[in-house]
Order: sequence, then structure tokens, then C-alpha cells
Amino acid sequence: MKLRQDRDHQQIEPADLLRDDVKFLAGKIAFFQYFMVAVFLFLLSGFWELQVRDPAIYQERALQNSIKSIPVLAPRGKILDRDGRVIVDNHSSFSLYLSRENLKMEHLKPIAEGLNLDYDNLVTRVRRFKSRGEPQYHPIPIKEELTPAELAFVESHRDENTFPELEVIHTQHRLYPRDGLAAHAVGYVGEVSESDLNTPEFARFHQGDIVGKDGIEREYNDILTGTDGQRRVEVDSFGNERRVLSEDKESIPGKNLQTTIDLDLQAVAELTLENRRGAVVALDPRNGEVLAMVSRPAFDPNLFAGRIRSKDWNELVNNPAHPLMNRAIQAQQAPGSTFKPIMLLAGLETGAIDDNFSVNCPGGANFYGRFFKCWSRHGTVGIHTGLVHSCDTFFYNVANRMDIDDIAKYAEMVGYGHKTGIDLPHEAEGVVPSRKWKIRNFREKWYPGENISVGIGQGATTVTPLQMASAIGGMSIGGMWFQPHLIKDAVHLMPARAVDVNLDNIRKVVSGMYGVVNEGGTGVRAHLANVDVCGKTGSAQLVSNDALRAGFKQAQDMKDNAWFVGFAPCQSPEIVVATLFENGEHGQLAAPIVRDVIKAYFDKKARLAQPQPQIAALPPQILRPPQPLASQPAATPAAAVNP
Repeated sequence: MKLRQDRDHQQIEPADLLRDDVKFLAGKIAFFQYFMVAVFLFLLSGFWELQVRDPAIYQERALQNSIKSIPVLAPRGKILDRDGRVIVDNHSSFSLYLSRENLKMEHLKPIAEGLNLDYDNLVTRVRRFKSRGEPQYHPIPIKEELTPAELAFVESHRDENTFPELEVIHTQHRLYPRDGLAAHAVGYVGEVSESDLNTPEFARFHQGDIVGKDGIEREYNDILTGTDGQRRVEVDSFGNERRVLSEDKESIPGKNLQTTIDLDLQAVAELTLENRRGAVVALDPRNGEVLAMVSRPAFDPNLFAGRIRSKDWNELVNNPAHPLMNRAIQAQQAPGSTFKPIMLLAGLETGAIDDNFSVNCPGGANFYGRFFKCWSRHGTVGIHTGLVHSCDTFFYNVANRMDIDDIAKYAEMVGYGHKTGIDLPHEAEGVVPSRKWKIRNFREKWYPGENISVGIGQGATTVTPLQMASAIGGMSIGGMWFQPHLIKDAVHLMPARAVDVNLDNIRKVVSGMYGVVNEGGTGVRAHLANVDVCGKTGSAQLVSNDALRAGFKQAQDMKDNAWFVGFAPCQSPEIVVATLFENGEHGQLAAPIVRDVIKAYFDKKARLAQPQPQIAALPPQILRPPQPLASQPAATPAAAVNP
């Protein structure tokens, strides 16, 4: 018995003694109670934070987690012609965007493969969006104009288990005329570039936005661009749309623009330059409205409606014919003999020549030890016949009698050497040589012998087709120049510029230009039977006579440029047209281009002036509504047959 007690005493552990200690157990219970109180107080403080202190903030965050904003892109305004006909429209399509809230980089490769996109370009695009710090709710556009097959791929893969970042958005894409009709005038749209975003002009736009890149689209981008809206939808925890909320932000479409372009004249001008390189500009000299503007070769603006493919872009910029160049406002070429009306006016105004001045043309003349050739032998010519037959020898002598700065003064007076101010980007200003110009550009003085080439529109003188149309148009109405513009009822136009010239001298110049077309001059191909057309031909050399005599082989693209500028009617001009036919060699070959445009103008005017057929009026009693029958007692049979 004693031995068993000793064994039991030996088996008692210290932990067993602590377990039986009441104080130890009470301490553990107290610790657990304090811990639970602390947890409860923590939860209570969190509840206070959520429900009492800042409930609005957390409620808004919870709402944001259950509501998804989908952009509603505003359509651009339409571009109309002067009669309200649509030139540039929009068409409905679907574009694919990546939602940045659900975007996973590992999904980009299968998305690119499924939609036939370049994976590296897609990754670069996504990273570029992230690097610019765009708001998280701005999705990333990756593909426009989805095909039915691409739409089917997206719809079958946009669930939460595959590619939840895919978003299809209904958009309005630009629709331009076919065959590049008025392409250089209206311009094109495209995605805003990195360099664009760093300019004040595009500061309010975001990466991926579509903006005007050239032409009217760019010049009036703020008017044509609408205000995007938002569609708010409630989504479940998997991102699926449950219902559309009522608090949508409606998109505001861009405003329509009515241009001064006449589609009928534009179409005729386009056809006259088909398969040729050059430009046509038609103006109303009475107000500066551009009736037609053509540059050929043209391009298809629809290629730029979204993001142009690299292949298409490289073909355009590497094309030796430069289809992206708007020759109407950017082709700076020597005006050739179309400069002679300005020379004649300058000579008369400065007194260098008078009405009795005449020159004998044996086929050229010597000046400063050098022979300058004329294109023909004209015999004795005066101020009228010299212009009618475009005698170079006559205008060599006029230029030799004048100071170069006087020539420059009158060239600048009609608008050469300066931008016209037309509402298009990237207009060139041309060159009017003078002493100051040569010192500034070549650090050399001007020599009198250089006047001779300037007198026939050669040498350093260059103009654009728009400048030529504006210059001759302003001179034809008595020395008043209006700012050329493409938008009807345009604001912020400069006031008309009038100059103090002798109107009798202008009449002499106009008389000479009338003879060019109607008195057997160089522009007889511009003659019209029922309209008095005045004009002037021009052939501008691209290779000097010295180079040709030295054996230079003249390729097709180095042949002379052909010019013609004309206006009608002679007494009160309503239209002036200038054309540049590159490598056309002779101005007389450019004359039919101007003739056809002028004819189209007056044909349309005559057609609109004809009385419209009237619909025969119906008798008033037929148009009067029927009267209700008065209630009468039934007639007897006898009364019914009684006459």
C-alpha cells in the first residue's frame, strides 16, 4: 500500500498541478475575454467608420464596384457642299476596346491571334496607354470596323472566364467619297498621335481619340468633334451586365459644316485632271469663296478613318507622285507667261511703258551680252498684241525697263509671295524675288540681267494655283482681293483688300486677256460660244535652255509645266479658274480644263434660272371636305319618281 502511494506521487507532473490551479485558469479566461473585447471594439470602430463617420465615401466605392461605365462615342459632324449635299458622312460600325479594369497582359497574345492583330504592336499600344497616365476608365481601342467573324470571336470569348477585358462599342466611322473626290480639301481623320497630344491644339483629347489630321477636318476639328457620352450599367461579381441604369450621359454629335464647294463643279474639275498630275482651283472673285479645289493624284481618305495600316502609309509617302500633297495650295512652281498680265500692269502703273510702247520681235533679243529666245517670231507688237500672243521679247523689254523691287511690289500687291490665308493647314507662300530676298537667302546683290527671266515668270518666281486664281480674280474686278475660304458664312475673315491702281490700266490688261481667248491668241481652246472668257496661258520651264543645249536629256517629269488662268464673264466676273498641268508642256493644253469648269458653272446657272414646272391646281370644290348630309324624312315612292 505504501509502495502504491509512492508510485502515484512519483507520476504527478508540474503541468497537472498548474491545470488544477484556480488562479492560472482564471488568468487564461481573462486574457481570452480581453482579446474578444478588443476584436469587438475593432469591428465596432470599422462599423462606425463605414456607417456613421464617412458612409458616402464607402457607399460610392461600393457603387463603383457594381457599376461599369461604357463610353458612347459622339459622331463627327457632316461636311456638306454649298447646296447642302453631303460630301463626308458617317456610317455605323463596331470597334473593339480593352477595358483596363479587367485587363490582363497574359491575355494579349491569344486576343491578338484570334483577331489577326500584331502581338508586339498590341503590347506596345497597351504599355503606351499605361505610361501616359490615362484615367483607368478610359478603354484602349485596338481594332475598328469589326467583321462578322471578328464579332463572333469577341462574343464567344468575352465572358469572365476567358477575356473579360473585351468591350465592343458601337461607333460612327467617317465615310469619304470614292476615288478621292475633294480629298485634299476635306482632308481626313486619324488617331491622335503622341506629338499631337503635346500641342495646345489637341490638349483636350486623350490617347486613342479620333481627330482631324488634314484639310477641313483639321482646320475645323473643334466644330466637327462632338462630346462623348457614357452608358452606365450594373454588373454582377463576374462582370456581367445585369441592367442599364437610367443616369446615362448622352453624347452630343459634332456640328455639320457647309462648305463653299459646288459638287457639280468639283466633279467636272476632277474629271478634267483624270490621269494627270496637277491642280485646279475655282473661286468666286466677288467674295473669295472656293467653288472647287482639286489636286491630282489623290488618295483615299477612307484609309485613315481609323488607324491606317503601315503598308498603306508607306505606299503613300514613298509614292514619287506625292499623292498626299495638296498641289492647289502647296505646289510652288514658276508661273511662266501667266505672270505677264502682272508685268503689263506694273509697267503701266510705274510709267516704264505707255500705250504707244512697241517692240520688234525677230525671235528673241540680246540683253547684257546674252541672247534670250522668244518662243516665236512676232514682228512688231504693242501692249495689247504682246499680251494676246504672249511675246517673250516684248516682256523682256518691259522687265529691262523696270527695277526688280518695282516688279516685286506689284507681284506682292496681287498676293504673290504671301499666304492667301485660306482656311486649310500647310499653305505655301511662294517666292517673289527682290534685292532684299536675294541678300537674305544668298548673301548676294541683285544684277539687272536677272530681271529678264523674271519678266516672263521664270527665274526664282514661284506661285501656287490658289495664289494665281486669287491674284487674277482680284485684278479682274478692279483691284480688290477677298480672302479665299472654304466654309460658307465663315467668320474671322480679313476684310477685303483694295489697292489704289488706275482702273484704265486694269481694263487694258483685261482687254489683252480677252484677246488671248477670243482674238486668235494662245488660249483659243478656252473659248465658249455664249460666255466671254478671258485668260492667259503659261509654260514654265523646269530645265534651262542652257542645260538643254548642253545635251541634258529631258525626262517626262522634267518637261515644262502648263498653266492656264481664266475668268468669266469679261465685264463682271463671277468665276476665276486656275489650273496647273504638271509636265503638260504647253499652256494651250491646260486651257480646255479651265473652259470645261467655267462652262459647267454657267450651264448650271442657266439650268437653275429656268422656270420650274408647275403642278396643275385642282378645283377648290374638289379640295373642300365633304359636307355632312342633313337628316330628312324618308321620301314616298311617288315623290321619288316625280320630276
